[in-house]
Amino acid sequence: MTQDAYYITTPIYYVNDVPHIGHAYTTIVADAIARHQRLNGRATHFLTGTDEYGQKIERAARRRGLEPGALVDEMVERFRHLWKRLAISNDDFIRTTEPRHHQAVSRLFETIRARGDIYLDRYRGWYCTGCEAFFTGSQIVDGRCPEQGHPVEELEEESYFFRLSRYQDSLLRHYEQHPEFVRPESRLNEVREFVRAGLRDLSISRTGFRWGVPVPGDPRHVVYVWFDALTNYISAVGYGSDPARFDRAWPADVHLIGKDIVRFHAVYWPAFLMSAGLPLPRTVFGHGWWLTAEGKMSKSKGKVVDPVPLLARFGVDPVRYFLLREMTLGQDAAYSDEALIDRINADLANDLGNLAQRTLAMVHSYLGGRVEPPGDRTLRHLPEAADLADTARRALQDYRSRMDALEPSSALAALWELVGATNRFLVRHEPWKKTAGEADEARRAAVLSAAVEALRWVAHGIAAAMPGSAATLLDLLGFAEAEAAAPYDALRWGGWDGPVRCRKAEALFPRIDKDAYFAEPAGSRGGAGAPPTDSPAGAAPSAHERSRMENVPEQVTIQEFQRLQLRTGRVLEASKVAGADRLLELRVDLGGETRTIVAGIAERYAPETLIGRTVVVVANLKPARIRGIESQGMLLAASLDDKPVLCSFEEIIPPGVVVR
Repeated sequence: MTQDAYYITTPIYYVNDVPHIGHAYTTIVADAIARHQRLNGRATHFLTGTDEYGQKIERAARRRGLEPGALVDEMVERFRHLWKRLAISNDDFIRTTEPRHHQAVSRLFETIRARGDIYLDRYRGWYCTGCEAFFTGSQIVDGRCPEQGHPVEELEEESYFFRLSRYQDSLLRHYEQHPEFVRPESRLNEVREFVRAGLRDLSISRTGFRWGVPVPGDPRHVVYVWFDALTNYISAVGYGSDPARFDRAWPADVHLIGKDIVRFHAVYWPAFLMSAGLPLPRTVFGHGWWLTAEGKMSKSKGKVVDPVPLLARFGVDPVRYFLLREMTLGQDAAYSDEALIDRINADLANDLGNLAQRTLAMVHSYLGGRVEPPGDRTLRHLPEAADLADTARRALQDYRSRMDALEPSSALAALWELVGATNRFLVRHEPWKKTAGEADEARRAAVLSAAVEALRWVAHGIAAAMPGSAATLLDLLGFAEAEAAAPYDALRWGGWDGPVRCRKAEALFPRIDKDAYFAEPAGSRGGAGAPPTDSPAGAAPSAHERSRMENVPEQVTIQEFQRLQLRTGRVLEASKVAGADRLLELRVDLGGETRTIVAGIAERYAPETLIGRTVVVVANLKPARIRGIESQGMLLAASLDDKPVLCSFEEIIPPGVVVR
């Protein structure tokens, strides 16, 4: 492989499976990494595809009265369609029924056989059709396989065997010399212990069915599905058909897979390659599982989340962002519709979306929609803009290094440091304040110019995770959507020919009404359903329902209402109150004065999401001490299911304005 090339693969997905959120996750992560490496300037090749052979397919076709080829042609489209919906940018889609793949499997089999590592014998043992895997008698529990609990059947038949035992020491030596070969480290430890326990020769052919790649020279046998399937990683890049292309592309940089198939990729596959005299992939990364309240997602157990309705309801990029941000690659993570909505609302709607919307609104309100690039003139009027530029460079570099290290969750967290810093930058410099002359106007223009530029850098950063949103954000800011595909190294602070004309503000990521969502019938939502509840059908109404059923309170006169002083405030600082799960301590600008307010809103709002937010404050409420802190006002909020929702405004409102 050439130095500037990068080759990443997903597993090939078994066509008899229904694509669920786990399949989507693996493919989205691989896609984000591939897009990132393209932005790094590397010649990237991203492969995915489908595994179409095996006894399970043959039996399924027979039940439907179809030929296996007709069945897989129909089923493969489910994956192609989903990848298109998810904006997956794969460079190739390999099908194991393709002639190029047959040619590579035959070539690999013959090469290994010529090495003396394949021999004919008889196999007797337990076979799981669901997993397409063999197991020993000691591994079987109540007639079922240890992996997913599928029923197994005892087989005795003639079989070709691969001398796996011959490669035990070579594998252990490779793990020792290349600890990056299996990641994360916990997977490497599991693989090492499996190999140390002793390797038995592996059956690599079957005679009990016909739907598979014929063994070269012996058509009574078909190649074992895992020998066949693993070969896709080299058949797709020219092994056995295009030697020059194969030399340019191989070895793969990353095989990204689920942790349940690490053994096949980190033990069998490298042993096959060693026998054939081929280089080994650099990294096999076994990521964790998405778990629901019932445990691991499994089609056979009826516990899967269909991503298609989620895409229709929440949008492609918010779903991509959630999956990339929520799971630390290598660990398990819990999926729920509630977690998805909370992540969308907090990170996308409140943080990035609100930042973009209010910046654009101020650009149109104060600058007529026209922004100059932040250059020397900006620094003359606002020297602090240099700090924001440094933050942007640091955040993007941190993001890049973490993506290079296959850490998409922490990479996005690093990028969100720039989002938070830009929000704080606006709060500190208050471009919404009235100006008192030309110098103030110039300073305000400098603040907004720097904010627009920071958003441009954010757009470049999210291009791998949310390509559509990156292009949209750039378009809103007045830049060409195609700029999202520009290499990272071409990005310069203020490096655009100004001025640009921004579009009118719009909601980049609309906030999701979680209560309304969960009030819908579960079947119409399409996600994981409503949050679990212990209440039986016909139980007492929820707090939200009770609030609508209660009697209207006693009426007040206009004079009594006018005794309340309601004013807009802008949150300057926010932090949790020690020892109180529900309380936040806020510093709020009321237009000429700053108040400390203790508010019971921590269950819904993270402190950092409130910085810069406009709130409504009861300004003449008698102070009270709460947890030792004097609270000098109260925030107005609606109560939904006993949780607060702060009052807010669609337009930019300065602090201190009277609310009537």
